[in-house]
Amino acid sequence: MAVEDASVVAKWDPRATQKLIDMVRPIGKRWFRWEVRGLERFPPAGGALVVSNHSGGSTSTDVVMFAADFYEQFGYDRPLYSVGHDGLFMGPLADPMTRLGIIRANQENAINALRTGGAVLTFPGGVYDVYRPTMSANVIDFKGRTGYVKSAIEAGVPIVPTVSIGAQESQLFLSRGTWLAKRLGLTRFRMDTLPISFGFPFGLSVLLPLNLPLPTKITAQVLEPIDIAAQFGDDPDIDEVDAYVRSVMQTALDVLANKRRFPVLG
Repeated sequence: MAVEDASVVAKWDPRATQKLIDMVRPIGKRWFRWEVRGLERFPPAGGALVVSNHSGGSTSTDVVMFAADFYEQFGYDRPLYSVGHDGLFMGPLADPMTRLGIIRANQENAINALRTGGAVLTFPGGVYDVYRPTMSANVIDFKGRTGYVKSAIEAGVPIVPTVSIGAQESQLFLSRGTWLAKRLGLTRFRMDTLPISFGFPFGLSVLLPLNLPLPTKITAQVLEPIDIAAQFGDDPDIDEVDAYVRSVMQTALDVLANKRRFPVLG
């Protein structure tokens, strides 16, 4: 487990981040018509842990979508960090990732970033969530992971639940492929999924993102911040907080799903 020290967190480069956002925003806005609603609810200053479902498979736009509208709302004086898989930090990728505010996904790193007053975007469901079958697209499932609650408590910051809808329609996600990964013995390499999907233009795909994402309408909704101490006391039950967060998120996602009239079109 790699833990970032304060100097690594400080490597966030607002200019490099703005250049990337300025480049991808028009593409995302036109192709996915993405929008992030409810940012006016976001704490105006200080650390905050954004907890979201993760969608879109290998072509997920969750981070850049949220970042684009976050920086438009708050400017580049307020850093937004996002946790990422260790694979993003291999070799020459490490420095660009840290400059863009991506930090390795573990509690210590999240706590360090939160204590600097930054906002941190996390996806507790990780790979398990991002490859969920399209038929279960509107289900909040973190696979029992509660580390995000511990991070928020330790850093003394609110949790900001956020839900998104639409990205799981970018192609047809058939299966996480956990059974296939186990059958092939990939679990020994810490690979517990081998996602199977169907899309355009190549059809069936296993793991590799060969197909282009459909131009599906993606919408994210920021919910009311949760002050853990105020709502659950000074010695909160981790599982109780997690259950409440997921319940709030599931209710909000159900509302978004009920308002969505057509797949892809939105």
